[in-house]
Amino acid sequence: MTEREYNECVNQYADNVYRFIFKNLQHQEDARDVVQSAFEKLWINRQQVIVEKSKSYLFTIAYNQMIDHIRKTKRITLKEDFADTALGSANTQHNTKRLLQEALGKLNELQRSLVMLKDYEGYSYIEIGEIMNLNESQVKVYLHRARLQLKEYIVNPENVL
Repeated sequence: MTEREYNECVNQYADNVYRFIFKNLQHQEDARDVVQSAFEKLWINRQQVIVEKSKSYLFTIAYNQMIDHIRKTKRITLKEDFADTALGSANTQHNTKRLLQEALGKLNELQRSLVMLKDYEGYSYIEIGEIMNLNESQVKVYLHRARLQLKEYIVNPENVL
């Protein structure tokens, strides 16, 4: 990959990668950091990257960076969530967006990423498989299970609008 091809890759995929990471992390600065480090790794390894595979390579790097970030911050988040629940600060206002965000939050990182890549970003099963290092059948099965889990959460009588 040449410098010009790298710059084209940045122009072409930066928004998509950021949107994917931001939807999963729900934090602007963290998403920017993850995307920045993904592009940095792409730059460092540009000599080994085939231009036609740059999209899946970039998304794979970004996904792995995001997982690393989630693992680092998971304990802090769980501690804060427990404190909020213990204080009784549950928000009783029901709206569709909040309900969907909560449902997505109940999924594990793999499931949430699959749903975001397929249903929000519109990638094909094959592209998702390349990004997440899964075969097409695994993508379909894991995505089906994630959607079932989302459905169960959303239609739960406690969560119905």
